[in-house]
Amino acid sequence: MKKLDHYLEDAIQNIVDDRKVTRELLDDVIRYISKNEEHHKYVGQTAAKYVETLQRSNEQLVKISALIHKQQSGDTGLSDSDRAEIFDMLQGGTDNGKAT
Repeated sequence: MKKLDHYLEDAIQNIVDDRKVTRELLDDVIRYISKNEEHHKYVGQTAAKYVETLQRSNEQLVKISALIHKQQSGDTGLSDSDRAEIFDMLQGGTDNGKAT
């Protein structure tokens, strides 16, 4: 379980870090659009991607929370789907080497 705890801590920290960067980028886009609504057609898709990234990180936090709750409730066995979700979270949802 120590190894899983380590991976969960890393995943949570990566999510927090990625959310901070994504939020800063989204704030920049919002400021850019607010200067001139014409800018929206140039960066609207980018803003949507940033929002998608934040939504995906919310989903990851919910999954991690469920795993931690499961672990704390005494159910220490991970199902195949739990393992697959952890693997996907750590490997598949990366943008810059971090889980997103």
